[in-house]
Amino acid sequence: MSVDLSVDLGGIPLRNPVLGASGTFGYGLELEPFFDLRRIGGFVAKSLTLEPRHGNPPPRIAEVAAGMLNSISLENVGVDAFVSEKLPRLPEGVTVIASVFETEIDRYAEVCKRLSGVPKVAGIEVNASCPHVKSGGIEFGQDPRVLAELVRAVRGATTLPLLTKLSPNVTDIAEMARVCAGEGADGLTLINAVQALDVDLERRRPLLWNGLGGLSGPAIRPIALRMVWQCARAVDIPICGVGGIASAEDALKFLLCGARAVQVGTASYLEPRTCLDVAEGMEAWCEAHGVARVADLVGTLGSHRP
Repeated sequence: MSVDLSVDLGGIPLRNPVLGASGTFGYGLELEPFFDLRRIGGFVAKSLTLEPRHGNPPPRIAEVAAGMLNSISLENVGVDAFVSEKLPRLPEGVTVIASVFETEIDRYAEVCKRLSGVPKVAGIEVNASCPHVKSGGIEFGQDPRVLAELVRAVRGATTLPLLTKLSPNVTDIAEMARVCAGEGADGLTLINAVQALDVDLERRRPLLWNGLGGLSGPAIRPIALRMVWQCARAVDIPICGVGGIASAEDALKFLLCGARAVQVGTASYLEPRTCLDVAEGMEAWCEAHGVARVADLVGTLGSHRP
């Protein structure tokens, strides 16, 4: 039996539903020695700003129960260096989605403009989990009015397919999804890392230099599944699910909850080939269960209720 693994993610055609997640996949070049990047759906590059950005000093990564804390603070080479130095070194046929973040809306829009029309960039993922300087430091994705302004601005700055990556640190994730859909986003990515804290008891200090960090890994998977399910019921635009995916079974759960595609993040640190293993495992599961098209699984979660 031949399984059709192809999906369309908001105008971005993918050969299979598995992407490498931003921040954990570098600029693609870091994972290229481990497998052919053309065998997965693609990857979301490390988030980009207008100018190069230095991250937080160490310690900025810590292992915790069932996950990882990080406060790297989105260190990156800047959009111009990405376009001129990183992209040209990637082989043809790799699907690249550029991740964008900034501290002000007009700067977000400018980064998107510089990525528009660039060969090899198939779409843009807007990281809305960043502090907004002019709003007193609140995350863009935590205020529906600010989020609407952001999506409207970047939508006007590019014709590329546009995904908005939502913060889980909100009361009503479905409301944020509706805001993005209403302002022209082609799709959603959820969830970003969950704000968290852990402590070095002997030194009586936070594990991370910055104190708070983003929790990722298996610990957040049930939260991510819940939010994907809620957003899939609230909007019609496609969703890319991310959060604790380490196996084909994990990924398939996201599809049942309504995700069209998935991203593998923290698991790539443990095993760089995880994206490929997940994609191949999804194909094997579909073959074993008589599923001809993986897209047919999207949103088919049943209920125990009569």
